[in-house]
Amino acid sequence: MEKSIDNILKKLANPKVFNYSDKQINSIECDSRKVKKGALFFCIKGATVDGHDFVPQAVKNGAVAIIAEKDVVVPDNIIKIIVSNVHEAIEKIVPYFYDYPGKKMRMIGVTGTNGKTTITYIIRAILRKAGYKVGLIGTIKIMIEDKVMAIHNTTPDIIKLQQTLYDMDKAGMQYVVMEVSSHALALNRVAGCEYDTAVFTNLTRDHLDFHKTFANYAKAKAKLFISLTAQDNIKNNKTAIINIDDKTGPFMLEHTKCRVLTYAVDKASASIKASNINIHANGADFSVTYENTTINLNLGITGLFNVYNVMGAIGAALAENIKPAVIKEALETFHSVPGRFELVRAGQDFSVIVDYAHTPDGLENVLKTAKQIAKKRIITVFGCGGDRDRTKRPIMGEIAARLSDVVIATSDNPRSEDPEFILAEVEKGVIPALHGNFHEKITDRRKAIYRAVELAEKDDIIIITGKGHENYQILKDETIHFDDKEVAVDAIKEKNREEK
Repeated sequence: MEKSIDNILKKLANPKVFNYSDKQINSIECDSRKVKKGALFFCIKGATVDGHDFVPQAVKNGAVAIIAEKDVVVPDNIIKIIVSNVHEAIEKIVPYFYDYPGKKMRMIGVTGTNGKTTITYIIRAILRKAGYKVGLIGTIKIMIEDKVMAIHNTTPDIIKLQQTLYDMDKAGMQYVVMEVSSHALALNRVAGCEYDTAVFTNLTRDHLDFHKTFANYAKAKAKLFISLTAQDNIKNNKTAIINIDDKTGPFMLEHTKCRVLTYAVDKASASIKASNINIHANGADFSVTYENTTINLNLGITGLFNVYNVMGAIGAALAENIKPAVIKEALETFHSVPGRFELVRAGQDFSVIVDYAHTPDGLENVLKTAKQIAKKRIITVFGCGGDRDRTKRPIMGEIAARLSDVVIATSDNPRSEDPEFILAEVEKGVIPALHGNFHEKITDRRKAIYRAVELAEKDDIIIITGKGHENYQILKDETIHFDDKEVAVDAIKEKNREEK
């Protein structure tokens, strides 16, 4: 793929150009280490590094043009383009460079605090059952049909996202289902993407280290629904799917100017309603009603939160004109998403469940579901990430203590913070809410999981939350391999050996 400098310059507002020649650009990068011969290098100023400082490395690696906000020294044969805002420039140029793939395929975006991953997986399963080729972009991985690629952010940066969408289009994908994070919306990483259907799950306390206020967090999410009727859209038939049982649902409705399908358990006015809900250890049974159609479901995923996830996915499927019979068949053959209320089986006589829950609402949902299916005690292993919103730590501690019989507070991804300090803040919520229940603080996450397994008796449920599908732990000086499921299996096997 190539684009001329002349055509790239046409996308920019009042650029200052030095050393001009109409060269061909064959790639775009903002990481100088990835630059190859013929590349256009964007000098992005980040939180910790400034791309302007890496121009010499980019030139050495083969960049033929540089876009910057301030003057930088380049050889006479390197095109230098100075703009007032590099972020705005990259938002204009990157989608154009990749021929606007986000406008060619049907795009379904899912946003909200909790449920995004599960909903995207369910939508993907329904669309594939209906015979479509589907790409998926989300927290766990990128998938082009069954081809899997790693991902590092819930929503990739704009260059990686547009490259991925380009690859999906070339591979014949008819649909792209993707998680759309608040960071991506606030930073406009999704520039150039035109969504056809957008799903709102819920909004609870999270990412306030970035957004500062809950109002800002909600406004960032609302951008997805505003975009459905943007002036530069070229596709028709847009639909928003909104959870109106959530307190922020009405706010999302206010920012939506296209067709809307609402979903709820509690609100009779919803377009899509769930009733006759039966939550049990092996799944959930309930009915979903839309207009004059009722779908009776017997699912292999459990929890009231998954009832909402299923309704959000059904809303997206209905918006895309998928037949109810296909929806039902896909849902009843769907099983768990990695790290989302995932059962760990290693021959033990107690249950171990791993879940990604890392917000107060997510933790409460998981523990309430565990209470519904528990025969005996709930043992909860959880922590809070370092260098993130500190205000949620005592809140999550209180929830864990209130809804568990045994609480083991441990490290999540401590990052640069002292793990003991993080746990001290968690304990401010744990201690007052214990009411005689058992509590331990174990900084080492492996030891904490082993301790939970050691304490577990027949028919107890161990809930391990915070990391879910993640197979790493971010410490102060390094990132190590760490998988909650692997550690739990090892602990169970050791316990089984000791008891023989």
